[in-house]
Amino acid sequence: MTATTIERIETRLVDLPTIRPHKLSVATMHGQTLMLVKVYCGDGVVGIGEGTTIAGMAYGPESPEAMKLAIDAYFAPAMIGQDPTRVQALMAHLGKLVKGNHFAKSALETALLDAQGKRLGVPVSELLGGRRRERLPVAWTLASGDTAKDIAEAESMLELRRHNVFKLKIGAREPRTDIRHVAEIKKAVGERAAVRVDVNMAWSETQAASAIPALVDAGCELVEQPVASAAALTRLMRRFPVALMADEILHGPESAFEIAKNEGADVFAIKIEQSGGLFAAQRVAAIADAADIELYGGTMLEGAFSTVASAHLFASFANLQWGTELFGPLLITEEILTEPLDYRDFALTVPNGPGLGIELDEARVKRFTRDGLMKVTR
Repeated sequence: MTATTIERIETRLVDLPTIRPHKLSVATMHGQTLMLVKVYCGDGVVGIGEGTTIAGMAYGPESPEAMKLAIDAYFAPAMIGQDPTRVQALMAHLGKLVKGNHFAKSALETALLDAQGKRLGVPVSELLGGRRRERLPVAWTLASGDTAKDIAEAESMLELRRHNVFKLKIGAREPRTDIRHVAEIKKAVGERAAVRVDVNMAWSETQAASAIPALVDAGCELVEQPVASAAALTRLMRRFPVALMADEILHGPESAFEIAKNEGADVFAIKIEQSGGLFAAQRVAAIADAADIELYGGTMLEGAFSTVASAHLFASFANLQWGTELFGPLLITEEILTEPLDYRDFALTVPNGPGLGIELDEARVKRFTRDGLMKVTR
């Protein structure tokens, strides 16, 4: 292979409208901002990555604006002139220069893998060990906060054969109100669909201990991150037979190891951004498999690029017992790809082209780009 180096890096913020407000316990989203990064290489290959979070900084320590600044000011100058084909070596080098910033690192690693896949003519999944499945089951999150609206939305998804697993965002209201909300939705969909809940750390341990049995009685099969601490989740694990899933407390392999060691979860929500990139997320999954913890393909409500990067990774997993939640692009009203992703029959088809296997619609994205491009060059 001809030697090549990174010549320039561009970042942009893209503000996109969503189909409806998305209500979580921590905030309500009225739109989604994508931080897109392009890595231009000397051999003419361009890789694209994405950094996205949920509700600005209400969910975690990084925002799209912070990701852009970190890349422009710190990562990009260190990457110019480096070999983009040695993805893991370059990411390890960046890890020594910049602490934390998992979301920004994930965006850059995605772009490097996209470029390397294009360079070699293979999908990103082949760079991760090879895919085991071509399609991924996709859950839909009901998060309008209105029971009647959520039931209508669920019925529409079932009729379209787009989703038959529904995750309900709860925790912003009093637990009894949320339990009633869950019970009414499960009663409406019956055996046609599975119902799960995500509390986003909103409950105290006492509230969770009281609410979880009622959720089980209502027909809920999985409870995601009901409490904020790993210790509290571990204690709840020893009290209830329903599946409990760790999400916000997972921040890469080190935290995954600690949770596994303490038998602190039944399920891990694997997120490439929260883990610090695809390779780190792969290690989180390996820890889960070794500890007999089941896997769920999570989302940060990303746009197409992080969604597809996640899909390539999840397609390579030996186990994916709880399916995925890769519906982020469906929450956004504007299509930013030249060819839309293939969602049908309750699943997402993993693209099979080189790299991520998708192409950005430059003209459309330009309409929604905030303040133009920031370029860092040699």
